[in-house]
Amino acid sequence: MERRLARKFLYFIAAIILLILAAGVVYQLFPGWIARTAFVPSTEFKPQAVAAPNAYDDPAMWFARPGLENDPSAWRPPAEESGAAESQLPDSLVPAAQAAEQPAPRGDAAIFFVHPTSYYSRSSWNAPLDDRDANHRATLFMQGMASAFGDAGAVWAPRYRQATLGAFLAEDRVTAGKAIDAAYRDIEQAFEAFLAAQPANKPIILAGHSQGALHLTTLLKNRIAGTPVAKRIVAAYIVGWPISVETDIAALGLPACQTPEQKGCILGWASFAEPADPKMVTEAYDGTIGFDGRPRADTRMLCTNPLTGVPDTEAPAEANLGTLRPSRDFKQGDLIPGKVGAKCDDTRGFLMLGDADVVKDYVVAGYVLPGNNYHVYDITLFWANVRADVLRRLATFEGKAAPAF
Repeated sequence: MERRLARKFLYFIAAIILLILAAGVVYQLFPGWIARTAFVPSTEFKPQAVAAPNAYDDPAMWFARPGLENDPSAWRPPAEESGAAESQLPDSLVPAAQAAEQPAPRGDAAIFFVHPTSYYSRSSWNAPLDDRDANHRATLFMQGMASAFGDAGAVWAPRYRQATLGAFLAEDRVTAGKAIDAAYRDIEQAFEAFLAAQPANKPIILAGHSQGALHLTTLLKNRIAGTPVAKRIVAAYIVGWPISVETDIAALGLPACQTPEQKGCILGWASFAEPADPKMVTEAYDGTIGFDGRPRADTRMLCTNPLTGVPDTEAPAEANLGTLRPSRDFKQGDLIPGKVGAKCDDTRGFLMLGDADVVKDYVVAGYVLPGNNYHVYDITLFWANVRADVLRRLATFEGKAAPAF
């Protein structure tokens, strides 16, 4: 009996470890047999057929776009005045009637948002577009992340055959690269459809997290840099994916944002709390080659402090306009101001959140990654500041007075 109980307990602990890993180990090449066994596909890579030329003309190919019912980016946390009451979101996400009650966008931009990895299966290297679990997780990510940009205009967020989580853990980097490249092809095709739907002078905001941010760096480098589209970019929010200041920024065609009002620039950060151990990130990052052909080893990552809108700065918790604190099922949330501060570290460029014992009260236990990596919460910890940042930069782009917050 005791052996049976002990075995069940060990199985339970192993399951918990895997759940923690699955919560968001997206861009790290997490070492270890357990992670690879749990997430790296055992099947051969199957080349993904190129989507039909007009595939993204179909509204069903989008999680968010104008006119969609149940658009997760239309969700907003309750107003601060409402007290402790939380905003309830049903399983169907935001019904059309509820979405209609949301405030109309304050800005006239078009936002192209790419969601992070939500497919964790070993059954294939790329997610089927109709995978129910992956799509459910993606809508929850959209609710918490894309919603921060929605007051600047209409959000467009494509469905895409994302690379599975295991592609970022696999030792076979050739096969993993094929899966990531296949996912990017969908993103580029979706972007072309997005562009075709916009007036020629409409301002554009790019935003993405983790795998989504990776694809945006490729989109900037391969499709936007040096083209007329680059002049329409209000800002590019490349969050949760490392960008080397020395080897990458120049190839992206836009500079790093240096002031809170600057337009046509890039922001990026990756969040850790103290005591932090970013070794898993730095080891993976240091083994890669930058866009200019030089190794990224020991180079500094872009760190924009979302509380200030300026790189390599520090701000106290009082500067935080609102952390989006989720419920355990991530279907609810409330906005808590003045609790989480941040500063960019002096060495590699990580965004440090302060003591983990403070930050843990504003996240869901079990979804913080090893090393006190708050990757899952890169945007939600600063939800209201991100919203303010994008509205401020859009005002600059349109030649208007910056809104007050």
